[in-house]
This record gives sequence, structure tokens and C-alpha cells, in this order.
Amino acid sequence: MGATDFAVDLRDIRFILFEQLRIHERLPALPKYADYDKDFYDSILEEAAKIAIEVIAPINGPGDREGCHFDGDGNVTTPKGYKEAFELIAQGGWMGIAADPEYGGMGLPYSLSMPVEEMRTGACVAMSIYPGLTTGVANLLYHFGTDEMKDLYLPRLYAGDWAGTMLLTEAGAGTAVGDNRTRAIPTETDGVYHLEGEKIFISGGDQDLTENIIHLTLARVPNAPSGTRGLSIFIVPKFLPNPDGTLGERNDIKVVGIEEKMGIHGSATCSLALGSEGTCVGYRLGQEGEGMKIMFKLMNEARIMVGIQGLSAASPAYLNALDYAKERIQGTTLADRQDPDAPRVPIVRHPDVRRMLMTMKVLVETMRSFLYTTAYQHDIAENTDDDDERERMEDRVDLFTPICKAHCSDQGYLVTCTALQVLGGYGYIGEYPIEQYVRDSKISSIYEGTNGIQAMDLLGRKMQIKGGALYMGWLQDVSEELEKAEKTPFINEVKGLQNARNELSTTAMHLAKLAMSGETDEAMLHAYPFLTMFGHMELGIHALRQAITAQAALDEGSDDLNFYKGKILNLKFYVNNILPQVFSLGQTIRSKDTSSLDEALFGE
Repeated sequence: MGATDFAVDLRDIRFILFEQLRIHERLPALPKYADYDKDFYDSILEEAAKIAIEVIAPINGPGDREGCHFDGDGNVTTPKGYKEAFELIAQGGWMGIAADPEYGGMGLPYSLSMPVEEMRTGACVAMSIYPGLTTGVANLLYHFGTDEMKDLYLPRLYAGDWAGTMLLTEAGAGTAVGDNRTRAIPTETDGVYHLEGEKIFISGGDQDLTENIIHLTLARVPNAPSGTRGLSIFIVPKFLPNPDGTLGERNDIKVVGIEEKMGIHGSATCSLALGSEGTCVGYRLGQEGEGMKIMFKLMNEARIMVGIQGLSAASPAYLNALDYAKERIQGTTLADRQDPDAPRVPIVRHPDVRRMLMTMKVLVETMRSFLYTTAYQHDIAENTDDDDERERMEDRVDLFTPICKAHCSDQGYLVTCTALQVLGGYGYIGEYPIEQYVRDSKISSIYEGTNGIQAMDLLGRKMQIKGGALYMGWLQDVSEELEKAEKTPFINEVKGLQNARNELSTTAMHLAKLAMSGETDEAMLHAYPFLTMFGHMELGIHALRQAITAQAALDEGSDDLNFYKGKILNLKFYVNNILPQVFSLGQTIRSKDTSSLDEALFGE
């Protein structure tokens, strides 16, 4: 690998799927996945890696420099190579990898689609947004559409003939979705409406990759209640489809401009006008007033995918930095620093560079474990016949969704910045891909609900559901896991994790008391630090799981010594270098400092 090449860490991906999670042994217990074995799963991974490396990665840099083109008349053209890459993804059935075969999907586990998504997104996040959104729209229609809607839309979406987007954001109503003003006026035909309004920041709002685009649009019917309760959701096609799937006239939904952005230049971020020049037809999905309930299904799926975006930028950034550090000759060892004639060494020999590399390594590998495990829990929740197990796994996925999105996007961005630091000045210039990873990954902490909103969701909603049962269930499971781990060689690290668990629980109780006493502003002031605490704690659990799995492999005589030793060193490094942030954040939250809420500040 050269320092400008894209690489996939298939060794670590296989370790998590086949050694840690053992999906090839566990998932066949579910009838849906009974016919799949390790060789089959591995062939999927190999092919996905090949496509990512050979087809998608080469368009990443050029597409970033070219960007999208808007003709001023409502039409967007994507960068060179995007159409061919999209067609290859579509023809291979990759958009329906976990979808129902009845509608053209492969029917594979979500936990296998996760690494496929990681590889594709890491190769070119801007291009991957188009198929990613299309899959999300199709999955939403699968859950909430009528049989007629499913028959019409799903095969064409999963096949990549049509694409999908979601239209939420409006000027002045970004995160405050309930302030949306787009109107949906009923017609004489049941379920058919005429829409009027504008939407902004719409990823894939137009493109030249597919013959049609299906926009899932939030709008308000006449006399609807204010806020999110009054929102309904509509299917708004670019071209109105006939019942047989052929395309009729163009709908009056039109791009009026595209944004110039910091990153993801190949993703068309559009402003759209609905019904400004004629009639914009929309078909209601679900019942009036159910818009947010339905859209949350897509948003939660998208939030986990944004977590994958954080990992997807972090992994190649780390691998590029590692490769560069091995090749870049600069300075002597510290032992030889007084000798002007001492041989110069690769920067990987310098302690501070090794610290940065180790930080990146452990964050990437624990994030990967966390995200893949959450996908595995989703597979169990969706397919088990055990009602108690289903509820437990559903609770775990619900609890983890805001942490997947926020913590992994934040830590992923941190990794890209650290990788840039390893390359120094060469990282800052466009000759190397790191600066693009930094720019492209920053958006992941902003869209699909900012990370502050994810923190409020965790603290104000997920921690309260079922009287706190989601959190208490996690706490009980983790406590039992740590108790069992006391019998492993990692007792010191286990004690560190147990202390961090106690710190998290004490802090959670403190915030709960604030909320119950009506001090909501103070509680929410610390929502983001609390989510970060939780994220650090959870990644520490994954470092432990990986170390235990690695030790078992070594005990069985594996000769892959460096890989497994790396997992054990990951745990030691994590507990001593990253986990202490749990304690400092807990101290900050419990300090009762509310200085930032003082009305004397900020010229209000």
C-alpha cells in the first residue's frame, strides 16, 4: 500500500465477525440465515472489498475536486465515474444486501451489510450517500407502505433503477423539524395530495445516476396540530410512475440550487421547490399525523449509518498514516539524538508518533466492534422467536443508536485529524488523501440530527423509556460480563472498567435527580458530556471483549501473534489512556457548574 492508496482492514473485519461475534455459528440458529456459512459470508466480504478498492476508491479524489454540476434548470450532474460505480453497485444487488428477496434483496444479515457499508463508504463517502439513502427509503417503504407501494417501488429501488432521498429540512426549521411549513393539500383522490413549499440541504436531491428519484417528504395538512404531531409523510416522485412502473410526466419538484460545501463535494446537496411552477403530487405514506413516527424508522437507520461513516473515514485515515509513518524517514532515535552522524529512522520509531498511531488503532477497532455488534443485535431482534430476547435486543439497539451516531462520528473525526497530524505538512496538502478524510468526515457530527441532539435523545428519551429499563438492562449485562472477566488475565483492566461503570452510574443518577427536581436546563447542559462518557465506557467494553477473544486464540496455539497481541495491548492502552476521560467528565457533570447558562453572557 502506498500512502495515497485506499485500504480495507479485512483481517480485523473477519476477526470481529467470525472470531468475536461468530456470526457463522450463531446466526444459523435463526431460520432466515440457516443456509449461510462462513465461506459464503467471506466471499461477500472479498467481493465488496474488491469493488471498494478497484472501482469506488479511484473516483474519490477526482470526484472531490470536480464536484457536482447544476445547470440552473433543475438538473444535477455527478462527477465523472460516479454513474459507472453506482451501476456496478446496483447490478451486484448491493443496495438490497439485507432486503427481502421477495422484492429483489439478497436477504443477508444486517451484521454482514455493516462491513460492506464500511468498505463502500470508506472508499468514497460522497458517492456512497446515493445508494445508502436509496436503501433507507426502500426499507422504510417495506415497513410502512401498502402492498401496491411495495410492488411498485421496492424492486426498482433495490435494483438501483430509482433512487431515494428524504426531505426534512427547511430554512429556519433544521433540527426543529416541527417548525416545517411545507403544505400538503388533499385532493379528491384518497391518499393523493398537492404539496407546496421548499426544502434545503437535501442529499441527492437530484442526480444523473437513476431514471427516477423518490423523495420521502414531511409536510403539514390543513388544520394539522402545530409541532411534530402535525406532520405527515408523502412519497413525492421526480417522475410520476404509472402502475406498471413506466414513467409519466415530470412532477413539479425541482432543484433550485446546490450548496458549495466543506466536504463530500460529490454528494449533491440541494435546495428544492415543491409546487412552485405547477402541481407537485405526493402520495401519503401511513396516516395523517404519522410523519415523524414513520420517518424516525429511516432516521434511526440513517444514524447508525452515520456512525459507520465516522468509522469509514477513520480506518483508511489510520491505515494511510501507519503506512506513511513506516516510510517517512526523519530524525534519529532519541538514544542517538546527540550523534549528528546517526542513521535517520522512519517516524514510526518516534514515541509521540507511536502514541498517535496507537490512539487511532484502538479507536478504529473498538468502534468497528461496537457498530458490528449493534448490527448483530438488530439481526437477533428482527428474527428471533424468543420474545424476551427480542425485547432485550430491541432495547439495546434503541439505547445504542444515538451513541453509534454521535460517539463514532466524533471519534472518527478525531482519528482523521490525528492521522493528518502524523503526516504533518504533507497531511495538510492535497497530494495525500488525509485532508479530504478530515473535510468529508466533519459532516457526520452534524447531519441526521447534530450530536447535541443525539445526546438529548439519549439522556432525555432513551434513558427514560420503560422507567429506565433500557439503561438498567445494559448495566446489568455489563456488570455480569465484567464479573466473569475477573477470571481472565486482564484483572487490572477489568477493575478499571468496573470503576468507570460505577462513575457512569453515579453520574446518571445525578442527572436523573436534576431532571426530577425540574432543573432540566442544567441536566441537558451535560447531555453531550454524558453521551461521551457512555461512548468511552462502551468502547472500553469492546476492547475487553476483543482482548479476551485474542487471548483465547493465543491459548489455542495461533501463530498470528502480532495481531492478537495487538488486541491485548489495545485493552491496556485504552484503559490507561482513553477510559480516564470517563472520570473527568463525571467530575465535570457533577460539579453543578452552570456558568454557561448565566443570562449575563452572550449579549442576549
